[in-house]
Amino acid sequence: MTVPLEDRPYRPCVGVVLMNRAGHIFAGQRADMDTPAWQMPQGGVDEGEEAEAAARRELLEETGVRADQVALLGETEEWLPYDFPAEVAGKRWKGRFRGQEQKWFLMRLEVGDEVIDLTYKDVEFSEWRWMPAAELLAVIVPFKRPIYEQVFKEFELI
Repeated sequence: MTVPLEDRPYRPCVGVVLMNRAGHIFAGQRADMDTPAWQMPQGGVDEGEEAEAAARRELLEETGVRADQVALLGETEEWLPYDFPAEVAGKRWKGRFRGQEQKWFLMRLEVGDEVIDLTYKDVEFSEWRWMPAAELLAVIVPFKRPIYEQVFKEFELI
């Protein structure tokens, strides 16, 4: 028997809004997508892992940026859920989740761009660039746009 989508749990996840000193945000083009699909670093929380530790781990794995190279500026007050479109929910994580529930962290890169290494561990992104918040909202995968808007508003980036 298949569990209805609305009865499935959310996957615990963290995200990082990584800014440079100019206030632009790191955006990576997903390596597994042929069409434009830009996003910020994010990933799952391991069993027993604290959210901030997970965010710092994901940032390192996806960008090569170490914890001592960033300043933590804030985190979202609440965990923010979003649902996957039905066609995505059936494919990701063997269809176990209806979407993700995310805790977001705002961090500023305190060193130069040369530390960014998309091949550090998990090759999530094929390319990257710094973008103003409004530009990133325009190129994000549409089903993630509302959560990005909510995060940017909470961090007062838009």
